[in-house]
This record gives sequence, structure tokens and C-alpha cells, in this order.
Amino acid sequence: MEKSEREFTELVRAHKATIYSVCYLFSKEPQEVDDLFQEVLINLWQGFEHFEGRSELRTWVWRVSLNTCITADRKKRRRKSDPLEVSFNLYTDKDQESKQIRQLYERIQGLQPFDRAIVLLWLEGMPYEEIASIVGITVKNVSVRLYRIKEQLKQTNK
Repeated sequence: MEKSEREFTELVRAHKATIYSVCYLFSKEPQEVDDLFQEVLINLWQGFEHFEGRSELRTWVWRVSLNTCITADRKKRRRKSDPLEVSFNLYTDKDQESKQIRQLYERIQGLQPFDRAIVLLWLEGMPYEEIASIVGITVKNVSVRLYRIKEQLKQTNK
């Protein structure tokens, strides 16, 4: 295995949970999540040799993952196809905490793709500066958007 292949393999091992989280936020269908994951990996591989290190590797992985999923989501919305019904419930837990988590993710799914990306990064505990760097907006804009997103999520509760 060549050096670049080894480095890429390590990159995927180190960041696969991040990539999967982003993909899962954009789809609950297991097959679609897998497809998104593969598409992110392809985009990461294609850009890997051109990565210049102007940002942290983690930031670059987040950005590629989010951009790939947002693009795929936009294409999916343009096609306007009916999703296949899944005959099982991914959330089998019936306790209150599981219900609250499920409700939160359902509300997040209703947000616009860009807003979903910001919420995901915020839920990951990233500082506003890093979120701004990943999504390409100012720190102040991150703050304003998060405030508006939180207000929007509160309104869907009513």
C-alpha cells in the first residue's frame, strides 16, 4: 500500500464517526446513509492529494462531508421521488430520553440543509469559530443563525 493510501485509510478510521453522523443527519434510510457515506469517501479521496493543510484535517473532513450531503439532498429534493417505506422502527427504545432524542432529530430533519449542518456541528460541541470555518460564514453569522434555528425548533414544538 502506498503512503497516500495508508494516510487516507488512517483519515477514514479517525473520522468515520463524524462522516457517518453527517450522513445520518441527512437521511434515515440505511441504504441512503451508506450511499452518502460512500460518496463522501469518494470526494475525500479525490481531494486528498490537493489538501494543503490551510485548515485542520478535521475541519476539511467536516466541510467535505457536509457539502457532499447538502448537494445530494438538493438533488434528491429536485427529483421529488416518493421514499420507500421502512417496515421497522430504528428507535425501539420507549423510554422518555429516547423519545426526546427522536423528536429532536425529527425537528432537525425539517430544517434547511445548511441549518441542519450548523446544528450538527453545534451539537458536536464545536466552538463557533470552527463552525464558521467549516460552513464558510462569519462567527457572528453562526451565532445569529443558531439563535434563529433554536427559535424555529421551539416553534415546531407548539
